Amino acid sequence: MIQLSDKIQKLETSATLAMASKARELKAEGKDIIGLSLGEPDFNTPDFIREAAIQAINDNYNSYTPVDGYEDLKRAVQLKFNRDNNLDYNLNQIVVSTGAKQSLYNIASVVLNPGDEVILPCPYWVSYKDMVKLNEGVAVEVQTDIEQDFKMTADQLRSAITPKTKMLWYSSPCNPSGSVYTEEELRALAEVLKDYPDIVVVSDEIYEHINFGEKKTFSMGEIDFMYDRTVTVNGVSKAFAMTGWRIGYIGAPEKIANACKKLQGQVTSGANCIAQRAVITALEAPVEKIQFMIDKFKSRRKLILDLISGIQGFECNEPMGAFYVFPNISFYFGKTFNGKKIENATDFSMFLLEVANVATVTGEAFGNPNCIRISYAASEANIEEALERIKKSLT
Repeated sequence: MIQLSDKIQKLETSATLAMASKARELKAEGKDIIGLSLGEPDFNTPDFIREAAIQAINDNYNSYTPVDGYEDLKRAVQLKFNRDNNLDYNLNQIVVSTGAKQSLYNIASVVLNPGDEVILPCPYWVSYKDMVKLNEGVAVEVQTDIEQDFKMTADQLRSAITPKTKMLWYSSPCNPSGSVYTEEELRALAEVLKDYPDIVVVSDEIYEHINFGEKKTFSMGEIDFMYDRTVTVNGVSKAFAMTGWRIGYIGAPEKIANACKKLQGQVTSGANCIAQRAVITALEAPVEKIQFMIDKFKSRRKLILDLISGIQGFECNEPMGAFYVFPNISFYFGKTFNGKKIENATDFSMFLLEVANVATVTGEAFGNPNCIRISYAASEANIEEALERIKKSLT
């Protein structure tokens, strides 16, 4: 009989992908499901990027690519980091991967040893914890709540650090809360880390451009004494509506970048050649060329927050970035609707899918058992209909 490895049997299925799969199954059965579970923009990839991909095909790009990415793509990444983040990386510090998810997994694989601890401010993106687990690390969850805008404080960070702490992982703007760490907040965290020079910081900035504040997203690596131990992770999936193109990249200390390149050479090799050529065009373009999508997300944020305010028992912060809301719905725990008793966020999320025909994601997957994640990367008509269905199912 076939025996699977212990590590794969202990691995959780991605909650966002599992909910999307369940929603597709119900749609196939004829149910009218509105999907607000996936973090996927509903826009088409902008024409100027698609045209660059077509040109690459016509120019006969069809061969294996360098493991860490085409040099001219890495130069475009270098330009982007300098222009948008005040970060100066040489080409040997940049590695292009098959999506930011692979970039993150690479980092965990090349840094963690068995028993190493990784601090994860909650809520965190669903895959962080399992990436740590797959690499025999230990996730140390730091709970936050709406009152602190779901952001870890310096005091909380200091309390979480032990002699086994190897890394701190966070996203800003955050998936799932939409919270954005300010420069002042990151500098306060950095002051704590100054006393622990061996801790590596992973700053996931995939939602960087989807920021509704007056200031741009600040990067931990901009702080002088943090630059040499911060890995900045980014990609084109979210802001450029290129989820299926699968291109992510890092700027990192050269030692980590070289290790990621070494690992990638044995696992996937270089990323897709046509996608890489298109991403050069995307990154070299001014951010203004994608501003129309950011503006639309901002108007959808207002819409969904207005609608949520009309639903009893939903408590929500005002997210300053990304395209999610993360309401606390613990008001409903212990209550019964349509013969279904709701004990936790997973029950609540499944209730909404089965009764309201709306797909969301349980907050338990993000390290917060009192919330659910709702994506507003959907049309205004779908957002309005979904929230109306949710409201009706709870009355």
